[in-house]
Amino acid sequence: MRLIGRLKREIGFLRALYRTLSRVGSISKRSTNLACDDFEAAVAQYRDRPAITFEGATLSYGELDQLANRYANWGRGQNLRRGAVVALVMPNRTDYAAIWLGLSKIGVVTALINNQLTGPALEHCLKTSGARHILADEETIDAVEAVRGVLDAPILWTLGAASGDHRDLANALRGSSALAPDRATRQDMTAADPALFIFTSGTTGMPKAARITHSRLQLYMRGFAGSTDARPTDSIYLTLPLYHATGGLCGLGAAWLNGGCVVLRRRFSATHFWSDIRAEGCTMFVYIGELCRYLVNQPPTEADKDHKIRLIFGNGLRADVWTQILTRFGVGRVLEFYGSTEGNVSLFNFDGQVGAVARLPKYLRGKFNVRLIRFDVETEQPVRGPDGLCIETVSSEIGECVGKITDEARFSYSGYVDKAASEKKVLRDVFEKGDLFFQTGDLMRRDAEQYFYFVDRIGDTFRWKGENVATNEVAIALSSCPGVKEANVYGVAVPHAEGRAGMALLVVGEDFDITGLGAHIDATLPLYARPVFIRIATEIETTGTFKYRKVDLVEAGYDPTLTRAPTYFRSPGKGFVKVTKVTLAKLAEGTYRL
Repeated sequence: MRLIGRLKREIGFLRALYRTLSRVGSISKRSTNLACDDFEAAVAQYRDRPAITFEGATLSYGELDQLANRYANWGRGQNLRRGAVVALVMPNRTDYAAIWLGLSKIGVVTALINNQLTGPALEHCLKTSGARHILADEETIDAVEAVRGVLDAPILWTLGAASGDHRDLANALRGSSALAPDRATRQDMTAADPALFIFTSGTTGMPKAARITHSRLQLYMRGFAGSTDARPTDSIYLTLPLYHATGGLCGLGAAWLNGGCVVLRRRFSATHFWSDIRAEGCTMFVYIGELCRYLVNQPPTEADKDHKIRLIFGNGLRADVWTQILTRFGVGRVLEFYGSTEGNVSLFNFDGQVGAVARLPKYLRGKFNVRLIRFDVETEQPVRGPDGLCIETVSSEIGECVGKITDEARFSYSGYVDKAASEKKVLRDVFEKGDLFFQTGDLMRRDAEQYFYFVDRIGDTFRWKGENVATNEVAIALSSCPGVKEANVYGVAVPHAEGRAGMALLVVGEDFDITGLGAHIDATLPLYARPVFIRIATEIETTGTFKYRKVDLVEAGYDPTLTRAPTYFRSPGKGFVKVTKVTLAKLAEGTYRL
């Protein structure tokens, strides 16, 4: 990059960084200024401006605050006090954020629970929350009622029609005051107190409840208010579930702390996405996971660039899709970020470098807590030197991303509700005896210009033919094959073979050719990274935030009797052939030389 180009990049980077840090710099765990105070300050400034639009109805900032106050006063009427927990099990709707904002005004913690959960997973989350009151609506009431009998007799409220011993929440709200509760209600609280419980996606087991303090909530909301540079004239299109941080905190913070409007939808629809954005005049949208891939998989139209989107922000945007989003749809700019709900590592790609999650210049290294350390994917442990300390990676070397834990709000670690689960994420004696680092569980690499690139989740990366295989990188290669719409890659055990063989679950179009896939794999992947097994499916199971579930797939392996989906094996010298009972027998006997 030439000198003028570098100077322009640095100026843009520093402006964005300053804008972000200036919004979060005053956050302190000891402060009595809470997240709800931030919102009330925005209400005072933007009272009559539109705050949220949902299914044809719009609330101003003042009206949204009044709704939040009704929930606060409803909570006081139920004798809910500081530290009490209320479980919220609802889909996206206008009331959603008003509920937790209102309850936070009286010191009550809201457990945001995935509204798509049923059965044991829902039961687990409700038990973990310890909530005595559960708020549901017409979509979720039956699922909650189905597990309520095994819980400790919680009180169930519904915004839908109440029956039996269900309580009518809408009617109770009508009798609650719209005036703000006395500030003295939370006078003894600090930003170190919990505001929310947000549950992890549960891609590898039951969801875990992350403890979101007011200071952490402020970091999310203020951070994105600064990084996006949103304005009162911006409308942010939000189709992600509000029970997760990206949509429910980052998206809302970008809009509401800047006077902008959230255009909320109940759920994501690839078919109606752009037409809806045009109709609402949106200027930004929030993405996560595979959302953008679903968009590029839609048939092209003449209206693809007919919109006002100047910025999209989110995480998990792969390089191949990133380029298409910019070129095909003419999106103004992409702001990719990296972070985890429970962790203390936050990174922003202010430069717009395609495929990178961030850049951390060497001259700012001392201002951030992020490091990459060498990691052994076989033992799933950090590599330590003769002195017992960890070893930082060099340029282009893959390592685990870790964040130093300090008392500063940006770098503190509040962990999970489950203290044992919290402790498992803490790494000790990393670069000096006694220091503490948060383990993200993510593998990354950085290049010579200090751009950071996500490689894979620890546990997803596996060993084959003596090499480490990053499932994310294989998925990117497979997705570039004609006819492949989605790819979920994982490793499976094969008798008489060391390590795990690569396997991919693919969603394909009519133009897909399994023979052509073999040639594509050979041209784009090294020998050790080439999938040995392929399974074709009509869809890939994901979490509510579009993260792929792999646990069940790994357990099922390549046995075709466990699924109706066609399963193929790359037979040496023959290419991909359907797996049959004969194939299974030969694999079990170790007949094939893999």
